[in-house]
Amino acid sequence: MRFLMQNRWRATLCGLVLAVTQLPCFAQTTSEAANQQNSPADQQISPAILKELEAMRHRIDELEAELKAQKTAQASAEKPGLVTAAFPSKATEPDSVNNSSTSYSSQEAAVVTKQTAPPATPAKAEPFSDADWTWLNGNPRTKEIFWDSKFFTPEIRADVNYVSDFNHPTDHSIGGSSELFRSSEVQLEQLGVGGDFHYDNVRARLMTQLGMYSATTPRNDPSVGHGQWDLVSAYRYVSEAYGGYHFNVLHGVNVDAGIFLSYIGLFSYYNFDNWAYQPSYVSSNTPWFFNGVRVQIFPTAHLKIEPWFINGWQAYASANHRPGLGGQIKWTPFPWMNIISNNYGLGRDDLFIPNRRRIHTDDSIEIKYFDRPDSRLDKMAFSLTADAGCEYGGGVSCYGNKAGGPKQSFLGIMFYNRFWFHRDLFGLTVGGGKINNPGRYLVLLPPINGETAVTASTNSPYFTENPGDPFKAWDSSVTFDYMPKQYITFRWEYDYRHANVPYWTGRGGITPPGGNNGFPQFFACSNGSSSGQTSLGPAEAACGGGPSSVFFPDLRRDESFIDMSIMVKF
Repeated sequence: MRFLMQNRWRATLCGLVLAVTQLPCFAQTTSEAANQQNSPADQQISPAILKELEAMRHRIDELEAELKAQKTAQASAEKPGLVTAAFPSKATEPDSVNNSSTSYSSQEAAVVTKQTAPPATPAKAEPFSDADWTWLNGNPRTKEIFWDSKFFTPEIRADVNYVSDFNHPTDHSIGGSSELFRSSEVQLEQLGVGGDFHYDNVRARLMTQLGMYSATTPRNDPSVGHGQWDLVSAYRYVSEAYGGYHFNVLHGVNVDAGIFLSYIGLFSYYNFDNWAYQPSYVSSNTPWFFNGVRVQIFPTAHLKIEPWFINGWQAYASANHRPGLGGQIKWTPFPWMNIISNNYGLGRDDLFIPNRRRIHTDDSIEIKYFDRPDSRLDKMAFSLTADAGCEYGGGVSCYGNKAGGPKQSFLGIMFYNRFWFHRDLFGLTVGGGKINNPGRYLVLLPPINGETAVTASTNSPYFTENPGDPFKAWDSSVTFDYMPKQYITFRWEYDYRHANVPYWTGRGGITPPGGNNGFPQFFACSNGSSSGQTSLGPAEAACGGGPSSVFFPDLRRDESFIDMSIMVKF
C-alpha cells in the first residue's frame, strides 16, 4: 500500500500518456486497412495536455524530494551523529514550470540548515584519557567499575601479606620498611573503604586505612610532637580525606584541601598499584601523604602542573613554624612515556630544630618499550627514578663539613623492569636501588623498644641520627604476579637488602625482655626496665654495672625475605 501511495502520481501520468496516444481500434476491411493512413492531427498531442504533463512531472519530482528529505530527517533524529549530504537547490530550475518548485519543503530546509551551520566546538579531552595508562608503576590496572553513579564512585581495597624473614627475628619485628612490619605472621596491611564524591563540580575523596598502616604510618611523623591535641588519633584511620572544586577552564583545574597522596618516589601508597611490594629506599623512605592544599592545573590533555601548600614532609602538623612548599609536574608526550618531577622546599621538618631547612627533588621516567597484546610476552616497560636533597642550617650543611656543620644530604636511585605475559595474566618485575644519606634524616628509624619519630627527636640511643652519621644501602628484588582478574593480584616476592651499618632486625630481635618499657629514648636494662640514661656509661651504672647489664638490640647489615600477598581493589 505504501508503494502504491508513493507512486500514485507516476501511475496517473502513465495512464494519461496511454490514453492520448492510443490508435483507433475499430474494424476495417482488408482493402481499406491496407491503404488507410492516419492524419497528422490524429498523431499530435494537444499543447495544453503537454503543459499539464510537464507540470505533473515537476510535481512528482518535488514529492519524491520531499519524501527523501523526510526519511533523512528521521534518520538524523534517531542518530544525531549521522552525517548526511545536502540536497540540490530547486531554485536553479525554471520558474515558468511551477512556482512551488522554487522552494524547499520544511523537512528539507531543516536538514540543509543543520548541515550548513558552523560545526559545534568539540569538547576538550579529559586529561590523560586518550591512552591506556594502566601499565604505569603506581597506577591501578582496574579498567571497569562495577557500580558507579553521577554522585559517587566507590573504592574498596584489601591488602594481606605474609613475610618469611631469613634472619628469623624472635620478636617477629621488621624494621627499615614502610610496607612490611611483621615476620612469620599473616597481617592485614590495609583495609580501605571509601571513594570519590562528585556533583556539580564539587568533589571530595575519602579512603580509610584499617590494619598495619593505621599504626605504622603515623609513627613516622615527628610533627605530631609539636604542641597539643592527639593528631595521631585524629588521623590514623584515614589515608585520604579531602574536598575541593573543579573549574572548567583549560583542560580542567582542581583545588583540593585535606590529606592527599604523595607520589614522591613514584610508587603508590597502595601496593596493588605497584610493580613490586617492597620498593627501594627512594620510595619507601620518602612521603606517602601530605596535609594541605593542592591545585591541579591541566593546561593540555598531556600535562599537569600541581603546586602544593602543605604542613610539611609527610606531616599531619608543622614540626616548627614554617609550612612546606612544593609541587609536581607530570607530562605524557607519548602513550608509552610518562615523566614526573616532584620538588619540595622551605619546610622546617626536624622537630625541636627550628632553623634547619629541607629541600628535595624527585624525578622519574617510565617507558613502555614493547607492546604486542597477542604475543605470549605482551608488554615490557621500565621505570627510572633519581632523588637528591639536603638539609641546611641548625648545625648541618648541604656541601660537606664546612662552617655550617657536617654534610646532611640524600642521593638515591632505583630502577625496575616489568614484563607482562599471556595478556597480562602474569607479571614479572626485577629491580632495586641504592641511597647515600649522611645524617640519616630520611632513614626509617628501627622501632627499637617502640621508638617513634617523636621520641627519636629527643634521643635514639641504639640507632642514632646525629649530623654526619653515615648510612649507605642498596637492595634488589624479584616479583612475580598472578592476576586472574583485574580486581585481584596474587604476589610472591624475594628481597635482599644491605646497609653499611647494623640496621636490619636479627635473630635476637629489637624488643627488650618483657616488651617495650615506654621509654625508648633511654637505654634499657637487660631485665627490660629503663635505665633513665641517654649515655651508655651512666646506663651501665644504673642497670647494675657492666656491659651485660644493658639490653642491646640484634641489628644486622643484611636482610633477605620472601613476602607473599593477596591484594584486592574494586
